[in-house]
Amino acid sequence: MCRLDLAAAAAGALLVIVAAVVGTVIERANGSLHVNWPPLYASWFPHLGPGTPAALVVAAVVILHGPSLAARLPWRRLVLAGWAAGMAWTAALALIDGWRTGIAGRLTTAYEYLTVIRRFDDLGPALRGFTQHILDNAPDHWPAHVAGHPPAAVLTFVGLDRIGLGGGGWAGIWCITVGTSAVAAVLIALRALTDEPTARRAAPFLVLAPAAVWVGTSADGYFAAVAAWSLALLALAATRRTGHPAAAALASGLLFGLTCYLSYGLTLVALIAAAILLLTRTVRPLPLAAAGAALVAAVFTLAGFSWWEGYHLLVERYYQGAAAVRPYAYWVWGNLACTVLITGLATVAGLRRVLVAAPTALRGLRPSAGPLRAPSDRLAVLVLAVLLALLVADLSGMSKAETERIWLPFAVWLPAACAVLPDARRRTWLTAQAVLALLVNHLLYTGW
Repeated sequence: MCRLDLAAAAAGALLVIVAAVVGTVIERANGSLHVNWPPLYASWFPHLGPGTPAALVVAAVVILHGPSLAARLPWRRLVLAGWAAGMAWTAALALIDGWRTGIAGRLTTAYEYLTVIRRFDDLGPALRGFTQHILDNAPDHWPAHVAGHPPAAVLTFVGLDRIGLGGGGWAGIWCITVGTSAVAAVLIALRALTDEPTARRAAPFLVLAPAAVWVGTSADGYFAAVAAWSLALLALAATRRTGHPAAAALASGLLFGLTCYLSYGLTLVALIAAAILLLTRTVRPLPLAAAGAALVAAVFTLAGFSWWEGYHLLVERYYQGAAAVRPYAYWVWGNLACTVLITGLATVAGLRRVLVAAPTALRGLRPSAGPLRAPSDRLAVLVLAVLLALLVADLSGMSKAETERIWLPFAVWLPAACAVLPDARRRTWLTAQAVLALLVNHLLYTGW
C-alpha cells in the first residue's frame, strides 16, 4: 500500500481525533457546541441490533466480490446491483438501532416533518402562510427541520400520506429507497464524464460509503439522491450519452429546481453542474435545464411561497437557536472531520491522488488546451467541484455542526475518488470503509 495514501488516511484519522478531543473539552467547558459526541451529533451508546448480522454479511460480500462483480457485470445490471447493494447496506446499518429507532421513528420526532402533516390538509393556505411560521418566536412556528427547508421537503411526506403511505415506517422506507439510488446516479454520471472503467472501479466504494449511516434514515439522504439524479441527467445530456438529450436536460432542470426547494443550501449543486458543462465543453443543455428549474420555481411562487423570503427568515431562525453560540472557529474545521467520517479513510487516500492530479487537470481546462482526454483528469475536475461546494458551505457559517447529515448531497460523490486507488489494495480500502461505518453505528447513537 502506498505510503503516501496511508499518510493521507492517517492525517484524516488524526483530524477526527483532534476534533473529538478539542470538541469534548469545549463542550464540557461551556456547552457551546450543543453536541454530545463532537464532532458528530451523536451520543456514546455501544450496542448490537437486528441489523448487525445483515450489515456484516453485506460488508463481507461487497469486500470479497464487489470489485470482481463491478468489473464483469453488464453495465445496466451493475447500476441496478449498486443501488440494491447500497440499499441493503443502508437498511442493515439502520436496523442496528432496530426498526422503530433506526427507521420508523426517525422522522416522527419533535424536530421532524411528520409532526406537521395535518397542518397541510388545506394545501393552498399552508403554502401561502409557510414563511409566517419560520421564526422561532412566530405563532405555531414550524419544527426545526420544517423551518430550515423550503416546503418541497415537508410536501414530500404530505404527498406520501395522501396516497396512503403515511407514518414513519413508509417515510423511512422512502428515504432509504430513494436515497440509495444516488449510487446509481453517481455511477451513470461517472461513466458519462470519465469512462466506464473508472465508474466500475468506483462502484464498490460508492456502495460501502460510511455516509449510509445517515442516509438511513434522514430526509437529507433523499435530497442527496434528487441532486445526484439532476447532475447525472445533465451529464447524459451534455455528453449526448442518451437518445433523448433534450428530455434529459429538461428533467435535469426540473430536478435541480426541486433540489433548491428541498434545501436552501443545495443551490451550491450549481457549482458541480457548472463543472459538468465545463468538462463537456458545451452549454447545449443549459436552456432546457434552466427552463425546467424556472418552471419549478414558478409553481412554488404562484402557490404563494417566496424562496428568497424563506431563505432570509431561515438565516434569522438559524441564529435564534444553537447556531448563535456554536463557535465558528471550531466548526469551520470540525465540519471537515465530519466529512472524513461520512466519506471514509479510503476516500481521503483517493482525494490525495486527485489533488496531486489537480494542477494538470486544471491546466487542461484552458480553452486553448482542447478537451481533457485522461479519465483521471476529468474525475479530478468533478471531485474538485464537489470540494469547492463543500468549502463554500463550510465558510458560509450556515453549516455549524450536523454536517454528517446536511452535507450528504455532496458526500455521496466523494468516494468516486477511490477509483484511482491501486487495484491490488481495493479490498483493503473497502474493509476500512466498512469497519468505519460499522464502528460508528455500533458505538454511537446518531442523531436526526
